[in-house]
Amino acid sequence: MTRTTYDKKLIRITTVPMALKYLLPGQMKFMKLNGFEVLMISADGKEIVDVIRDEQCPHIIVPMTRRITPFQDLKCILKLIQIFKKEKPDIVHSHTPKAGLLGMLAAKFCKVKIRIHTVAGLPLMVEKGFKYHLLTFIEKLTAKAATNVWPNSNSLHRYIVEHGLADPQKLMVIGSGSSNGIDTDFFNRQNLNDQILSLVKKTIQYSAQNVYLLYAGRLVADKGIVELVNVFKVIQKNKPELKLILVGGYEASLDPVPVNTINEIAGNAGIIHIDWTDNVKYYMYLSGYFVFPSHREGFPNVLLQAGAMELPVICSKIAGNIDIITNEMTGLIFEWGNELQLHTMIERAIDNPEYMHLMAIKLKEMINADYKSEKIWKNILEAYKSLLN
Repeated sequence: MTRTTYDKKLIRITTVPMALKYLLPGQMKFMKLNGFEVLMISADGKEIVDVIRDEQCPHIIVPMTRRITPFQDLKCILKLIQIFKKEKPDIVHSHTPKAGLLGMLAAKFCKVKIRIHTVAGLPLMVEKGFKYHLLTFIEKLTAKAATNVWPNSNSLHRYIVEHGLADPQKLMVIGSGSSNGIDTDFFNRQNLNDQILSLVKKTIQYSAQNVYLLYAGRLVADKGIVELVNVFKVIQKNKPELKLILVGGYEASLDPVPVNTINEIAGNAGIIHIDWTDNVKYYMYLSGYFVFPSHREGFPNVLLQAGAMELPVICSKIAGNIDIITNEMTGLIFEWGNELQLHTMIERAIDNPEYMHLMAIKLKEMINADYKSEKIWKNILEAYKSLLN
């Protein structure tokens, strides 16, 4: 294939197109504008149309799954090998665990010179027994096949080194962390559409007399949804004005939320469940506090988004979260899984709104200084150029 316009070819691969749309928005287009011929790969999904339109780069479907599916995985490796042989990329850069494993193995087989895998979270952190050992083996295999491994936070880098998951010489954190940064013009309290804001208010039957706690993300057990719902049930008995907004969809096939928790969410008049939406910033604008009780993360974009929207944060003490939130300086932190501490922190936040607001301002200043998307993209571009040279 002749290259007349572009100097180098880059393939970005994620397991599902949702990751391209929500975890890496704008990055592929930026690389295209800076001299790369960019090809995107993921499984099929409704987000593909938006991704192709927004990134202005072609996309190829490879039917990867997020579960352990050996026969399907083998088919996908063969498909990726076929693509890589045809496209002859200079760089293959994977993101998300399954895309990392299959993409790095296929790229190594095809002798792609630069094979980068971004680690944006480790499912093995919350596993035990056979599954822990299996996921550890997969992580080590992915890292072995890669030429470069980029943890997206310093705390994740430390975890990888401490547990021997990758050769330390392959590891690098881009800038201050984050896979993509955020669009601080988009996530800005001054940049809202009045019609959308009005619609969102109607959706949640908004009242200024209420206090809104917000969670945004996948509704799965290892995001701490069970603890959050349990704690909310207790607090709302004495604070009937308190409401909990959960923005995100269930994933029954992956780490499902227990049925009794699902029933509580559906039946509790104080809990408002909104399926995934592109209007998350409007819920952030209307909420009083962002609660993020996750058990594992890499470098959660949603905390950057909440911070950019000046929304006070209460989060769990885990890798990724602690790279963004400093306890008592930019937010409140509790031990993950500890319902008593979560309860204490939520009540403390509600009782001290001015203190929480001051920390939210500090968090916004830090995000504007270190985590704007353009800054992260430029750091990644320089890393690409360095490796190519």
